[in-house]
Amino acid sequence: MQSFRTELENPIVEKDIIDLEKKIRAFREGKIHDEKFRSLRLARGIYGQRQPGVQMVRIKLPFGKVTFKQLLRIAEISDEYGSRNLHLTTRQDIQIHYVSLERTPELWAKLEQDDITLREACGNTVRNVTASPASGIDPQEPFDVSPYAHATFEYFLRNPVCQEMGRKFKISFSSSDADTAFSYIHDIGVIPKLKANGERGFKVLLGGGLGAQPLLASIVEEFLPEDQLIPYIEAIIRVFDRYGERNNRNKARLKYLIQKLGLEEVLRLAAIERTAIKVKSYTIDRDAVPQPAVPEETAFAEVSISNPFRYEQWLATNVFEQKQKGFYGVYIKVPVGDISSDTARELVKVLQPLVADEIRVTQNQGLLLKFARKEALPALYQGLAKLELAAPGFDSVADVTTCPGTDTCNLGISNSMTMARVLEDLIYNEYEDFIYNRDIKIKISGCMNSCGQHGLAHIGFHGSSLKAGTKVLPSVQVMLGGGTVGDGVGRAADRVIKVPSKRATDVLRTLLDDYKALSTEGELYNDYYDRQGKDYFYRLLKPLADLTNLTDDEFVDWGHQETFVTAIGVGECAGVIIDLVATLLYESEEKLGWAKQSFQAGAWSDAIYHAYNTLLSSAKALLLDKSINTSTQAAVIREFDANYVEKGEFDIEGSFNDLVLQINQHEPSQEFATAYLAQATAFLEKSKAKREALVQ
Repeated sequence: MQSFRTELENPIVEKDIIDLEKKIRAFREGKIHDEKFRSLRLARGIYGQRQPGVQMVRIKLPFGKVTFKQLLRIAEISDEYGSRNLHLTTRQDIQIHYVSLERTPELWAKLEQDDITLREACGNTVRNVTASPASGIDPQEPFDVSPYAHATFEYFLRNPVCQEMGRKFKISFSSSDADTAFSYIHDIGVIPKLKANGERGFKVLLGGGLGAQPLLASIVEEFLPEDQLIPYIEAIIRVFDRYGERNNRNKARLKYLIQKLGLEEVLRLAAIERTAIKVKSYTIDRDAVPQPAVPEETAFAEVSISNPFRYEQWLATNVFEQKQKGFYGVYIKVPVGDISSDTARELVKVLQPLVADEIRVTQNQGLLLKFARKEALPALYQGLAKLELAAPGFDSVADVTTCPGTDTCNLGISNSMTMARVLEDLIYNEYEDFIYNRDIKIKISGCMNSCGQHGLAHIGFHGSSLKAGTKVLPSVQVMLGGGTVGDGVGRAADRVIKVPSKRATDVLRTLLDDYKALSTEGELYNDYYDRQGKDYFYRLLKPLADLTNLTDDEFVDWGHQETFVTAIGVGECAGVIIDLVATLLYESEEKLGWAKQSFQAGAWSDAIYHAYNTLLSSAKALLLDKSINTSTQAAVIREFDANYVEKGEFDIEGSFNDLVLQINQHEPSQEFATAYLAQATAFLEKSKAKREALVQ
């Protein structure tokens, strides 16, 4: 691998990229354990694909915002390093695939030239902070949440408190009570509130999540003042970091910690952490995300619309008037979230004279354009139509959300991408009136982990398999009754029945025909579902689960020609667990180095937290020498006291608990940082000496 160096204006970013290149070389030379290296690359947005030897690179776009120049840069990167395709995700990221690991530092450096990062797009970190795509132009919003989402992203990026958590941590900002950013399925979800006197704040929800076991978030604050939002989030993250599960990743999300300790106890522990956090009040710069410049007013050329009916459908389903009168937001429905790099370049050419220089990636894998003048809409439609991006029915029954499934994901069981295309075609061809229905959402995941958000769908599918005699065939679990109620209230979909994958089309036909025939006028789908009951739908769909009449085609998955086999790799969504003693002590030295760097920079809080992690890594290393495997940081503290301090095998003043938990009893001052860093340094040296004595 050739040595790679870069020059960027931001020395912190440059150091990150050079460090990645060094770690890749060390990994190739066998100097870094593969599990440790996986953890490192995941935190830098580099994710192993189903196909061996290549990577998926996740590009982190805070609240989905991307400029024309940035989109062109990403397209260029996909051409040079990937598969010439851009995949839009449900977390408002863009992913590119089939990237060589050795080329990722160079790729990252080129992205950073246009202020685009990969940092903490994957791994056990604070993932991309999402927000309602219409924030800033939403007629229903009390105020624009974009600056708050941006501040949250900036504050936690590279923040020591969230670099090595037990699992990922997801945050969302909805623009209004409509809750279009799905607050109820996030670790922390917030909804803006405005008091009569103009004071801004947020309703806060805590502990939601989808995955294989969906849990809906609890409302913990009806009105949290805006300056308290980031301190509140940090306190929760500190509790999650200390007490969260680290061995069993299936139980390591915040929702499980709340189940284990109880909501009130988690909130009590968070209140204790408020002493230690670096800011007690955090003023948000409301002007940090200014509105883009509106297009110049001009005389638009006469446009002849070839299909006026389709144009009217598009206007009715994809266009809305912004809160800024005279301007329109325009949604682009992107089939399965895929845009080729060539199409992305042509799209920018179409958009530049017609809309503002800001695009938002939407949670259903589309795009939102801003500040289109009414007079520009015909030209905009025509330009989009030439690129096959003018399909009506955005966010309707015909707009199916899907994850990549077996196309690229290690965990995929079945092909979700082709199934989504087939179901969309079915709606357009057989149920065209449903393109106006924005109540019913169809969402598909290739496995139970809900990256396609099937757990909050009115009609959802997730990949699975069924046995028919000695054979295995691709199947889907049918989910019904999920969705957004509003103002923080949501519904998790019920598992109703499992059927062969190739019968998903018949499932959809049966459900829509039934709804059309038996629902009352104006009855929403979930109201109809509740009225009929889960058992009614089980009986309705049961004939489709009959395996006595299978055809040969049903043993072949969507988009494939070969007979189906289950081939599931190792998932990387959660990062990894490291328990090698030598590796842990090496990490302790690295963390101590970060603590000293932060101290020299005057970042007392960061220095303290790095020192805290130094203490824990060192203690965990010695515990593993006794084959004591701990699953939380709190357990490390407890077990080290029980197995070393209380037995007289490790001499420290007082208990390890008292030493470590000074962190939440002191303000993050220079004086405390000096003392705590010295204690961590001494503890690490003593731990290394103890380890050397044990192995001799």
